[in-house]
Amino acid sequence: MKLSDFRYPLPRNLIAKYPANPRDASRLMVLNRADESIKIHDEFHDITQYFKKGDCLVINETKVFPARLFGRKEKTNAKIEVFLLRELNKDENIWDVIVDPARKVRIGNKIFFDDGNLWCEVIDNTTSRGRTVRFNVEGDLFKIIERIGRMPLPYYIKRDPTEKDKESYQTIFARVTGAVAAPTAGLHFSKRVLASLKKKGVNIVPVVLHVGLGSFRPVEVEDLTKHKMDSEYYEIAEETAIAVNKCIDSKGNVFVVGTSTCRALESSVTTDGHLKNNRGWTDKFIFPPYELKITDRLVTNFHMPESTLLMLVSAFAGRDFVIKAYKRAIKEGMRFYSYGDAMLIL
Repeated sequence: MKLSDFRYPLPRNLIAKYPANPRDASRLMVLNRADESIKIHDEFHDITQYFKKGDCLVINETKVFPARLFGRKEKTNAKIEVFLLRELNKDENIWDVIVDPARKVRIGNKIFFDDGNLWCEVIDNTTSRGRTVRFNVEGDLFKIIERIGRMPLPYYIKRDPTEKDKESYQTIFARVTGAVAAPTAGLHFSKRVLASLKKKGVNIVPVVLHVGLGSFRPVEVEDLTKHKMDSEYYEIAEETAIAVNKCIDSKGNVFVVGTSTCRALESSVTTDGHLKNNRGWTDKFIFPPYELKITDRLVTNFHMPESTLLMLVSAFAGRDFVIKAYKRAIKEGMRFYSYGDAMLIL
């Protein structure tokens, strides 16, 4: 497989700027790998008909934090955006960040936020726009971030984030803070969908994978074997591993919500095709002809051309079938990307 195999033309008007309201009112396309059939439902909550008692639904409990901070550089008062990527040292409040404009930010500079009550000092350079910074606060920095930060909507959503995005760009099962991008397949699930699944006897279990900006980083090599994924932190609890393995052994279907959840599971597979509890960092890159070991059914969104997300979906359903489905979705006017419609692959 080559990078160019994953190109497709997308009209810009199909890129969703706002989520469906309510969240389970997005449209749903269902792909059946057995006969390569395609079916489109008017609303996502119809997904419950594809589950049966004993199936397992694996969700990602990561929580997006408002990672975009806007401050002023000391002395010059120049406006600087600091995009928080990951916490490196909790005790010393040291973070990896991206700064913009980067040319104005050097080692030793201080950037002030929140009327000067919060500031950070640049202590190292990492990439052309990347910096390592130390914040001056003691205690829980996340509480301050929640108050003054802006939600990190993807760059292709051409509008400023609003207060509503703090809720809508978050799954209803978000619990563990650490992501700078939402696990967007989970955005479609509502309380009534989850309640319906539980009533059917579906076991809903969590993992955590903190989605980073690598989700949007372009692949810059034609030979996919030379692409390197960004590492992302994940956790799989023992209770989740037990539940998934029970579903596998009883011939139930493991439904996986999103490519992030899928990567976490596929990063922790035993030699006999079962799941083990684990925690750590994964840079696993899944693309054809990789065969997924845990996932039987995949819930996902419609992804960007040439993206690693599209490549993972293609590994699961077949590149030709997926591109055929995308062309059908475009013809039907379905909405694409983070706030767009959903796809279920059987």
